[in-house]
Amino acid sequence: MMERLRRRARPAQDATAPAAADAGAWHIEHGCWTLRLADPSTAAQLQRAVVPATLADGQRVRIDGAALTRWDAALAAALWALQARLRRRGIEVELAGLPAGLKELLLLAESAAPAGDALVRGPIRPALPRPLREASITIAFFGEVLIALVRWLRGRALVRGADVLQQLDQTGPRSLPIVLLTCALVGVMLAYMGGAQLERIGAQGLLAGVVTVGMVRELAGLMTGVILAGRLGAAFAAQLASMQAGEEVDALRVIGVDPIVHLVLPRLLALLVMAPALLAFGALAGIAAGAVPTVLVYGVSAAEYLQQSLRALTATHLWIGLFKGMLYAALVALAGCREGLHAGRSAEAVGVATTAAVVKALVWIVAAACATTVAFTALGF
Repeated sequence: MMERLRRRARPAQDATAPAAADAGAWHIEHGCWTLRLADPSTAAQLQRAVVPATLADGQRVRIDGAALTRWDAALAAALWALQARLRRRGIEVELAGLPAGLKELLLLAESAAPAGDALVRGPIRPALPRPLREASITIAFFGEVLIALVRWLRGRALVRGADVLQQLDQTGPRSLPIVLLTCALVGVMLAYMGGAQLERIGAQGLLAGVVTVGMVRELAGLMTGVILAGRLGAAFAAQLASMQAGEEVDALRVIGVDPIVHLVLPRLLALLVMAPALLAFGALAGIAAGAVPTVLVYGVSAAEYLQQSLRALTATHLWIGLFKGMLYAALVALAGCREGLHAGRSAEAVGVATTAAVVKALVWIVAAACATTVAFTALGF
């Protein structure tokens, strides 16, 4: 009798073995894959679980934890990693079958994830090519800056005056010497090039107008933008990329501070405030430097040069030059902040962001100069 009872008990004991061995096992029911968790399910077992080869991208997976009586943080982390791995492939993960506490923990982690984290936002589209992905990030960044600027103008966002004053010092007085030097050299070059052509037809008297209009309308703003791109665009990118690498930007988000308002707007506003002053000094330096070869080389008197310059200078040239210069300054600030806030989290990423900020700023400035020149000329200005 005892031998019969032992024989009957053995199959019952063996029947429980597959249940333990199937902790974290995959099953398919009605065309839907299910991952069943049962005690003792551990993080190590779940990490070793192999995703079925027949699980195609875009399908739906259900995680069933009805038989799970205990769990820990390691198991939750392993489930989170598995969920992220599946969602990279566009697979929707259903958490309804998990214990309430475990499900709430995963949902809390999902809600606290960064807005741009594609690993926790459900099914995603196939990855875009890199140029399109970069363009979409840039457009989204421009939108965030515009929204923050509107909030600030309506009094719903606070920009610290101390931050703006610090950036004003960086963008204004410390940038002025190199702007003056560069614009003066460009003015000399413009006078020599223009004078060589006008001398052929005996129109040296028009050289003052060429230098004045060229500097005020185009070259002062363009050269100022180029200098600011190399000096401030790189500095903005390096500063913000270092904060990104040190997780300071994440810390600002955690305490409820918008990085766009706290970091981007002070830099953008400082450049927009100082741009008119830099443009004015740069244009004056170019016009004054252009007078030297005009008077000494091409025989135009200083009084005639001054008179022709004032006659050529009109309000149209002034506001067009001011508009272009402020546009270039805004593009420099946006390029530097965009690259800094979207940099990686390593020392190498800081250098990459700095280089990319200068390149982007220069390309945007040249493109904007070309577009605005064609547009204003076509409109008759």
